[in-house]
Amino acid sequence: MKTEIKLSGRKHKIQQDFINCKAKRIIIRAGRRGGKTVGVANRAVKQFLAGKRVLYAAPTADQVGSFWATVTTILAELIRDKILYKNESEKYIELPGTKQRIKAKTAWNADSFRGDYADEIILDEFQLMNEDIWDAVGAPMLLDNNGNAVFIYTPPSLHSRSVSKANNKMHAAKLFRSFQEKVETDPERYRTFHFSSHENPYISKEALTEISSDMSNLAYRMEIMAEDINEAPGALWTRKIIDEARVWTTPTLSRIVVAVDPSATSTGDDAGIIVAGIYNDQGYILADKTLQGSPLKWAEAVVAAYHKYQANRIIAEKNNGGEMVELVIKQVDPYVPVTLVNASRDKQTRAEPIAAQYEQGRIHHVGSFPALEDEMCLWLPGDPSPNRMDALVWALTDLTLGPQPIDWVKVVG
Repeated sequence: MKTEIKLSGRKHKIQQDFINCKAKRIIIRAGRRGGKTVGVANRAVKQFLAGKRVLYAAPTADQVGSFWATVTTILAELIRDKILYKNESEKYIELPGTKQRIKAKTAWNADSFRGDYADEIILDEFQLMNEDIWDAVGAPMLLDNNGNAVFIYTPPSLHSRSVSKANNKMHAAKLFRSFQEKVETDPERYRTFHFSSHENPYISKEALTEISSDMSNLAYRMEIMAEDINEAPGALWTRKIIDEARVWTTPTLSRIVVAVDPSATSTGDDAGIIVAGIYNDQGYILADKTLQGSPLKWAEAVVAAYHKYQANRIIAEKNNGGEMVELVIKQVDPYVPVTLVNASRDKQTRAEPIAAQYEQGRIHHVGSFPALEDEMCLWLPGDPSPNRMDALVWALTDLTLGPQPIDWVKVVG
């Protein structure tokens, strides 16, 4: 369709660059409010007007709504004059009698992305999606027509990773690095773009300050400055230390515990649930059963883990929920032994002796626990409480350190 349409809004230079980019594979790493979604909405319209069939996907309805609002604003005149047809409920605009179309949909994984085809795919907030959305559906969709793919992401902070459906929470960063390498040898096919929130000259500085005010320094670097960080400088644990001690089998363990860092509500934080064991002076992390749910739901998971791993005891933090913690576990199984522990020192003080054991090669992860290891390697003192890491510290303190000073851990049950 040949027509003159003015693309919407004021666009900064990097937006203009990726709107007009002719590469077949584009990845955009950008900070919050940096203008990435508005930019790709303009790109989508440009591709559509050039005769392409464009399919946009993002994980949530709010994200899709931002893209859709920009697209419909740009094309409002053509829609009003009935040159284009708009289906608001299914979120698509098409040129009647042709295959030209822009469609926007929510999608987290391959199954939610199936059922369409396109000349250009745009995957927004790609870091939150499962990798199979591209590997299993997106890439094959473009084979017949040698179509284009645009990936957009903001490096995920520890909080963002908790809602990601990806197996590898850093899969978007991995793709960015691979594109950077390919740009060197095939710049016509691959392009990468990186910009922080500050590089959008049209963003409200007050709004940016408000977004940033409650962030840790690490989250700010990731979500505002758009830096890919997989390990926090100064964190108590490193990926290297964990990887070097990783094992895939265990000896016959002399003692096993299930530790829980409870969640008091079904809408709040996860309840951290870690299964660990010991053989001589070596500790082993056997399972991460962390979940979000009501107290009864996490109590059922704790008791199930206790029986599955034939544990000796359940260790539960009582700071959040008090005596309710033991009561709800006993409601599921009145015969399981429960020790309640109460922290009266800060999290760093409790975690440092356990981190020291990791440095000595005495603690082994039996297999891989990505979410737990993210918490361990990205948490810094002063950051919000990481539930998996808390449960791990409780479990290993009980197994490897034995009874603790009364002002550190109080065993009350």
